[in-house]
Amino acid sequence: MHDRMPPEMIEATRLTRAGRLADATMLLQRLLQGEQPGASPGPARGDGLRVIDLDRVTGEVMEAKALTGPSHPDRGDGPATRAATPGASGPGAPAEGRARSGLRETLRGLAARLGPAGGEPWKGRALRPSPAPIPAPLPDGADFVTASFTNRAGTRSYKLYLPSGRAGQPLPLVVMLHGCTQSPDDFAAGTRMNALAEEHGCLVAYPAQPAAANPSKCWNWFSPDDQQRGRGEPSLIAGITRQIIRDHPVDPSRVYVAGLSAGGAAAAILGRAYPDLYAAIGVHSGLACGAASDLPSALTAMRQGGTSAERRAGDGPATGGGARIVPTIVLHGDQDTTVHPRNGNEVIAQAKAAAIELRATVQRGEVPGGHDYSRTVYVDPAGRALLEQWTIHGAGHAWAGGSPAGSYTDPRGPNAAQEMLRFFLEHQHPAAGQPG
Repeated sequence: MHDRMPPEMIEATRLTRAGRLADATMLLQRLLQGEQPGASPGPARGDGLRVIDLDRVTGEVMEAKALTGPSHPDRGDGPATRAATPGASGPGAPAEGRARSGLRETLRGLAARLGPAGGEPWKGRALRPSPAPIPAPLPDGADFVTASFTNRAGTRSYKLYLPSGRAGQPLPLVVMLHGCTQSPDDFAAGTRMNALAEEHGCLVAYPAQPAAANPSKCWNWFSPDDQQRGRGEPSLIAGITRQIIRDHPVDPSRVYVAGLSAGGAAAAILGRAYPDLYAAIGVHSGLACGAASDLPSALTAMRQGGTSAERRAGDGPATGGGARIVPTIVLHGDQDTTVHPRNGNEVIAQAKAAAIELRATVQRGEVPGGHDYSRTVYVDPAGRALLEQWTIHGAGHAWAGGSPAGSYTDPRGPNAAQEMLRFFLEHQHPAAGQPG
């Protein structure tokens, strides 16, 4: 523990570890709202994008903001828009002014309190809820249904997209895990995965994290109880997956899981905990399995990456056994100030640790009118591309190539949903089944 950590943070950590999340949340809210000697509120600084908050770390959603004018000095991703008054509302307030702020200000404020005196003052404000996304019209014969799954760890609802023309033949299944403050409908609208699933003939499931499980509806990626096979949230998401395989015509050799931010971190956990269930995983702006185990380590991982870029396959939480490399695609913006880009490297390093020798090739490209990117493909001696890492130059913390109909998207590409689905459909599970 940091020797300069204030008593409030020590107590919040103790409450979190004891499972008293509501008490820890209230305490952290008071701390972050400036109830600290010597802390004075300062102006919010924006990202120009609606940035996901991994607020399982802090237990709250932070203030709304937006920018215009020149690019933020801490970013390199192009023009931003004019700063709105924090908390502004009403017909004259910019729409982005009612968006959620990034976790950058949270981390800076906490860093100022955790570290030496000084640093940038910060003050949190309450979030005004964003309007619900307008559902896209469904093609004739398609459905977007609501269901739920229950086990000893609790209950989770989910939305399931069923494409038209399915006619009973086994189809691939993609499980999509939303980021903090999002919902299945919001994530479906922003990623446009349903439209791709209709085109390619796939089912898509969107598990929902309720506020009762996390105040900001984040998947609890850094809780040890939620990093284990057969326990906590991994068991719920795997249970949803198995339930869909049982109730619908799913090809068990083509089952995949992907997510954004906290959802990306949860997807990485599922790849480690259930390599017998998921043929491949996708991690967008997320963290490696076991990157954190409590509040202080979560803050550290988000700010600067995990503790080691050379994670071994057997390190960290319990896995599903065996040394199978789970094919993995990673996308991360190199200007992400919410989850450090180094975390994308950690996800790849963790996946590579289970592999034999891989040969890497790097391709560079540019989205017309959008972002440049570097794509690194790792190929095994048989010529199979097992891993892909996309570094999106100038991009922040948002789903690449997404639609403004959903939250936390960057339409400047590349199209993350398209690339993930393309990668997934290139991989089938070598020994698919439904583990008990």
